[in-house]
Amino acid sequence: MDSAIPTGSFAYSSGLESSIAGGLISSAADLRQYLYAYLQQAASAELPYLTASFRRADLGKEFDLVAADYHAQLLVPSLAKASAGQGRTWLRLLTSFYPEAPLPEIALWFAHRHLPTHFTLVFALSLQRVGFVLLEVQTMFLHLQLRDQLSAAIRLGFLGPLEGHRLQHDFYAVFDQLLATSTGLDYQQATRTAFLLEAAQGLHADLYSKLFQN
Repeated sequence: MDSAIPTGSFAYSSGLESSIAGGLISSAADLRQYLYAYLQQAASAELPYLTASFRRADLGKEFDLVAADYHAQLLVPSLAKASAGQGRTWLRLLTSFYPEAPLPEIALWFAHRHLPTHFTLVFALSLQRVGFVLLEVQTMFLHLQLRDQLSAAIRLGFLGPLEGHRLQHDFYAVFDQLLATSTGLDYQQATRTAFLLEAAQGLHADLYSKLFQN
């Protein structure tokens, strides 16, 4: 999960850039509140699908429902496009690390059903197939969500690398709480809670100039 691994997350900010440009985030305290809301939404909206995918990694009929449901609820076009792109990159990367694992089957499954390779789904499917346990996958996913947001804030010049590392360390303290509240949820209980963040993500395309091209 090192930030040097090219997962493609550097190419978009998931609404952070538009939140800063629109004045929703203007101070260090605002950023902390934003990060907490972002992680809460990742736990309530993404982890149930991640967990469901991990438990249905045989790609049977039950996973058909999970994938179709996830695709249908991802309504922000920029995030849907970024999710598919990052999923493709992740699968290629992991296949190069584990060439003997049955990972190409995942890409073929999505291609045959004309569904995008959404990152949350393929992240869980691929790591289950190379031998990780569920708690490790859930924790790594939250780590990536937090790291990507802080990396975006640093690239935007909103904070420095040292402060970014300090914030990452501080927010690890909430991972157990987030996992405890979301681990038992099935994908049909997934909820999005950060409505202002959803609005900021939708407005990203209207920024006059952009550093991140989501």
